[in-house]
Amino acid sequence: MSTFDLAVMGGIAVDGTGLARRRVDIGVKDGRIARMGFIDSDEAAQVIDADGLYVAPGIVDAHTHYDPQLTFEPYATSSCYHGVTTVLAGNCGFSVAPNRPDQREFLGRMFAKVEGMSPVALSAVDWCFESFPELLATMEGRLGVNMACYVGHSAVRRFVMGEAGSEREATDEEVEKMRLVVREAMQAGAAGFSSSHGPTQLDGDGRPVPSRFASIAELEVLCAEAGRHRGGSISYLHRSAIGGLDDEDKELLVRLGKLSRLPIVLQGLGGRSKVDVPGAGWEDVAAWIEDAGRQGVGVFSLLRNHPFDRDFRLDQGTNLYEGVPAWHEAVRPGPSVREKLAILADPSARDRMREAVERPNRDASAGSTLPPPGWKVVFVDEVVLSEHEKFLHRSVADVAAELGVAPADAMLDLAVSENLQTVFRYVSKNRAWEEAVAAGQRHPAMIIGVSDGGAHLDRDDGADWSSAFLDFWVREKQLWTLEEGIRQITQVPAALLGFQNRGMLLPGYWADIFVFDPDTVGLASKRQVRDLPGGEARYSARPRGIYWTIVNGVPIVRDGELLGEALPGQVVRPGLA
Repeated sequence: MSTFDLAVMGGIAVDGTGLARRRVDIGVKDGRIARMGFIDSDEAAQVIDADGLYVAPGIVDAHTHYDPQLTFEPYATSSCYHGVTTVLAGNCGFSVAPNRPDQREFLGRMFAKVEGMSPVALSAVDWCFESFPELLATMEGRLGVNMACYVGHSAVRRFVMGEAGSEREATDEEVEKMRLVVREAMQAGAAGFSSSHGPTQLDGDGRPVPSRFASIAELEVLCAEAGRHRGGSISYLHRSAIGGLDDEDKELLVRLGKLSRLPIVLQGLGGRSKVDVPGAGWEDVAAWIEDAGRQGVGVFSLLRNHPFDRDFRLDQGTNLYEGVPAWHEAVRPGPSVREKLAILADPSARDRMREAVERPNRDASAGSTLPPPGWKVVFVDEVVLSEHEKFLHRSVADVAAELGVAPADAMLDLAVSENLQTVFRYVSKNRAWEEAVAAGQRHPAMIIGVSDGGAHLDRDDGADWSSAFLDFWVREKQLWTLEEGIRQITQVPAALLGFQNRGMLLPGYWADIFVFDPDTVGLASKRQVRDLPGGEARYSARPRGIYWTIVNGVPIVRDGELLGEALPGQVVRPGLA
């Protein structure tokens, strides 16, 4: 018998500790790293030649929505192509469990609405579980990557309260029932508790998602319960996440940290909104984080390290303008091209739309408050008519200035003239964005990488964030050394989330590994494919410079392609080795 099941030989190890790189062979036995040093090739049943390449711990993605997808597609594509070996699902208060059979349609429509998933693809979810412990038990042996999962507040509310969970606050008796559901989930190994009072989130019927009906007292009870077990974290989208963190939420977040004794993981700290430059107001927020730390509360924020880059066509529809009712009516997915053209031909509708993007909805009670992209970051990407080629790769603001019209008219007139087939592209990258993100990511409260993996099939889900980080921030900008850059996306999230024996290359640790070339790593392609159930489309992002992804000692990706031969993934439970 071989000493090792697998040996990764001749590579330069960047081990996730932040220490300097070194050439080392890595021997794996029973899914764990058994030796780091010199290994003879005949000692291993399988050998990967990593000569000339670098070897690092598998990447940990702290924010995904893969729990529906993983029930029918076990490898969490596209994330696994980019070196990700562990995904944390169930974010934003949305998890596939707990559920009751008569609630599954509601949960599916909620995922479809909030996270941009396909209802047809979601129909393939294997609902062979009801409770959260049953979900985790079901996923064992069916995973190609490692999965951790929050128990989501909206699912818990619906499970306990039924339809009333989307209508009102809970009674004391109902809160107690929810607390017991959270306790059961945490005892089974939930990664923690997730919730949302985010004003942009509406269910499949256009109502606020269930967690938005929860009182602060209910939220505090459930977070406190989550903290009484083996650890983990609290994921929370606070009410002021869009407009900027306010004093009321600051006080609430400190209370949640004190009650739970868990890290509080947020989104968008320091930003005015999800589309404004990250970093706005950052100095004040950083001072508040420091004060929270003095009170014993760890507050962390997920930082999107790569810009939004999304193409859209008005004939197919887009939800980017959901927070602008006059626009959403005319450009959302659903209505036919004829119906949309009729709206856009109506002078009164055009009058309502002309200045509406500059004045989006700010009242959560009136609907979504999702901020729309500004005119300087929406570009003409593809045109149908040759006379419009002069507008290619120019912003709508630039085109409008040349034509002497309002930006809304410039965009809509162009689209109407091409039967709504013009392709526009929303790209948020500019100098201000780069400077703010560079400053923010160096703070220890910022967690690099936001993927939304498994969601947003109508645009990219950000699954290429790790390749983008290594390409732009580590190699091009040299904001991080390679050693520290790798630590930020492996050891740091693993430690924060309580994932033991992962995130570093050390003897005894699980052999989650990716093999790459730091001189070429980056995004190779991002295109629509129709590989979901029902032939539904999504964006598939493929890297360059990443050669192997290995999960618990078993290769699952080689040269950018799934091997599809094994399911080595595990359910990861905080506090368990």
